[in-house]
Amino acid sequence: QVQLVESGGGLVQAGGSLRLSCAASGSIFSIKGMGWYRQAPGKQRELVAGITNGGRTNYADSVKDRFTISRDHAKNTVALQMNSLKPEDTAVYYCNADLFARGSTRYLDYWGQGTQVTVSS
Repeated sequence: QVQLVESGGGLVQAGGSLRLSCAASGSIFSIKGMGWYRQAPGKQRELVAGITNGGRTNYADSVKDRFTISRDHAKNTVALQMNSLKPEDTAVYYCNADLFARGSTRYLDYWGQGTQVTVSS
């Protein structure tokens, strides 16, 4: 069984910083892309940042130059450093991995349970 567990969410004032972490564990054979998504109340889930197996990154326009995604292949972890936070960054943040579990036949999307980020003005 595979699990993605996030940590690091919380309440911060506008202009502050938070660091989210996500660890994938269980019967993992291989991980391709990993990323962070977020969902604000009444809105659809959106991609915040992604990182490929080769280290190529992509970001939503709204977070470019403020957020940085990084990955530790050996530990199967992905992190999101969020700086200069704005009230509009308030959302539940979800970790995602394109992952091949042992015993599976293909790569599948796995999701964490989500962590709340609240930015006060």
